[in-house]
Amino acid sequence: MRILAVADERVPQLYDEFDVNRFPKIDLIIGCGDLDPAYRAYLMGAFLAPMYYVRGNHDTGRDENVGGEDIDCKIVKYKGISIAGFGGSMWYGGGPLQYTEWQMKWKVWKLYPRLWLNSGVDIVIAHAPVKGCQDGPDVCHRGFAVFRDLIKRFRPKYFLHGHVHMNYRRGLKRVQRLEDTWVINCSGYYMFDYEEGPSERDRGDQYRHC
Repeated sequence: MRILAVADERVPQLYDEFDVNRFPKIDLIIGCGDLDPAYRAYLMGAFLAPMYYVRGNHDTGRDENVGGEDIDCKIVKYKGISIAGFGGSMWYGGGPLQYTEWQMKWKVWKLYPRLWLNSGVDIVIAHAPVKGCQDGPDVCHRGFAVFRDLIKRFRPKYFLHGHVHMNYRRGLKRVQRLEDTWVINCSGYYMFDYEEGPSERDRGDQYRHC
């Protein structure tokens, strides 16, 4: 299954310079937050694929009735793959989609019974990163420690997030490992095959765990 994951911004390759012939067939689109609903709807039409997403800290006030299905604090199944979602960022000023560590813990813990009944989860999507793994030094872009606990307990195949743009600092890794999980920063866009995982080029120093 070929997945297109997007977050944070409209990318010219997917919008102004879009050419469908440059891309393989996309089976599923995942949105990791801070995306205009009209852009999400456009991507669904361009690739003729369904979309699951979570909202980011800049998604307040937007019409969320178009452009896929919001799965914040939910688990969905698509072609046998289970996907859980957690929207929002670390609290830094009191916005409606900003959470303290304890507030995010409560969001995650509420889903634990369903995760246990579901025998785990295959993909976790979030806007914010994992604490200590692809996050930033400032309060706004700090990751959540509870995501690290979630990964260690349920061992999803993928943890996908946005929020930390790839040009924020030098040496930022797009793909890393945490336990048995591929952690992927999907800011802008990232494509991968669910069964095969990230490409060998993107894995790079794959044994450098978060």
